[in-house]
Amino acid sequence: MEQIKKIPNRDEIPQADKWAIEDLYATDAAWEQDLSSLSQDQEVLQSFAGRLNESGEVLFAYLEKMEQVNVKADRLANYCMRKSDEDTRDPVYQAMSGKFMGVIVGLSAATSFDTPQIMAIEDDTLEAFYADCPQLERYRRYLTNLRRRKAHTLSAAEEKLLAAAGEMSRAPDTIYGAFADADLKFPDAVDAQGNAHPLTQGTFVQLEESADRVLRKSAYENLYHGFDGYRNTAAAILNAQNKQLKFFADARRYGSALEASLDMTNVPTSVYDNLIEAVHQNLDKMHRYVRLRKKLLGVDSLHFYDVYTPLLPDVDRRIPYAQAKQTVYDALEPLGEDYRAILKEGFENRWIDVYQNVGKRSGAYSAGANVHPFVLLNYTGTLDSQFTLAHEMGHALHSYLSNKTQNPIDSDYVIFVAEVASTCNEALLMEYLLGKTTDRKERAYLINHFLDQFKGTLYRQTMFAEFERSIGRMTAEGQTLTADVLCREYKRLNELYYGADMVVDDCIAMEWARIPHFYYNYYVFQYATGYSAAIALSRRILREGEPAVKDYLRFLSGGCSKSPIDLLKGAGVDMTSPEPVNQALELFGQLLDEMEELTGV
Repeated sequence: MEQIKKIPNRDEIPQADKWAIEDLYATDAAWEQDLSSLSQDQEVLQSFAGRLNESGEVLFAYLEKMEQVNVKADRLANYCMRKSDEDTRDPVYQAMSGKFMGVIVGLSAATSFDTPQIMAIEDDTLEAFYADCPQLERYRRYLTNLRRRKAHTLSAAEEKLLAAAGEMSRAPDTIYGAFADADLKFPDAVDAQGNAHPLTQGTFVQLEESADRVLRKSAYENLYHGFDGYRNTAAAILNAQNKQLKFFADARRYGSALEASLDMTNVPTSVYDNLIEAVHQNLDKMHRYVRLRKKLLGVDSLHFYDVYTPLLPDVDRRIPYAQAKQTVYDALEPLGEDYRAILKEGFENRWIDVYQNVGKRSGAYSAGANVHPFVLLNYTGTLDSQFTLAHEMGHALHSYLSNKTQNPIDSDYVIFVAEVASTCNEALLMEYLLGKTTDRKERAYLINHFLDQFKGTLYRQTMFAEFERSIGRMTAEGQTLTADVLCREYKRLNELYYGADMVVDDCIAMEWARIPHFYYNYYVFQYATGYSAAIALSRRILREGEPAVKDYLRFLSGGCSKSPIDLLKGAGVDMTSPEPVNQALELFGQLLDEMEELTGV
């Protein structure tokens, strides 16, 4: 199953390897019935308009109903979106997702009165509400965080208008997904023997990991030439995304779209800027890594189709999915038996959609539904696939513990901390694998993978973050993001980050067109900050044992009960300082030292 042969249709995948979507709704009809009930919920919520300042009891009743509706909406969203991702070509679930979004936008518009009214309540009055209605304490954290953004809250009429525009604001992401995952097709990649290999966004990285340089080059050029054929379309979509971000930031009186995005999670923009600056100060290590890769591959010139292939391909092997699950389970022993019991439950009860099928969404993710998480993989049997399993199950258990520990209104952790649990799992898996081997070649192979994680997660994602910051600033200045503008800026950053030993060509200049995260509203920097935090946490767990594990599990169970900065401080990491990034990159330098020693270069 792990070898790329013919990509199967959905109905050819064994049931045991597909997620248990029926745990959400047994049938489409049951989903439709639940969706229709949202209209009644909307009427109930609307009945509170103009009344939220009457008493603590009224405010509590509204928030309680809103919390219940949000739980229902989350279940509805997970069903139609997970079904749509199973086969992005299926018009039934595309239509259901569209119908759901229409209902939710209507619900959002109908309840847009709540934020202005809550903001208008005087502090003394709200404290009296807490005293008169002790049940309202359940929502103190939510109300305090909401009122923090008072300066960026508009009148009730204006809030209703912005809420009604919500569906349009999602159009660039929706269009991009249809374009990149469903409509765009690529010619097969061809290897040195003339054999054809199916090329999709899901198979691209595996083909790039091949020892066959002819195959890697073919896949690389075919993919980016495919995007280049639609360069103006891709640029128009990304331009629209940045225009809508600017519109909403301006409407809410933020200084920039970046500031608006980070304020939603209570993270200062200095964290974003400090990350980029810290990485810039450590680019010498990235350039050293590129030189090392060039030497070990023995090539006259290093191209971007050479950056995924293992440096020691003779150590490479296929890892059956069952073996990958067992290895991940064993590697996470330092997190304790309670953690691993939940992990085992996910493995055995179809939380995971394992293999690629025709039309399936590319990549991997975990969706933290209230019933249990749903994890999408496109497992291919590589070491990278095994690490992806560990990564996504880190997300899954973070969601599971937050959902089980916190009230629904406080359970959804913010994106700033979202990548910590996933990358901590990866770090523990790497330490486990390194601890098991005594073979110099295998150790070098694993260190190569560890180096590639740093390259891909800390350096590369920071480069993505800098690109987002750049194009956001261009948009703010009134510049149109044409394909030429985007390619020029993206090429410049690749030259900066990879250095003189990497050939930066026109193909890689088009890479921005295949990165879906550029539609996630300044999301990617959190991969880099999360990775830095995860390295620090994993080392503390291995060094201190139970006390560190208790702090870490408390963090995983915290949801959004505190600010993300405070949650991480409770686990032992201060992300307002550049120190975690510098410490992580210091480890990167040490790994480079060992790799050079092991390989004799």
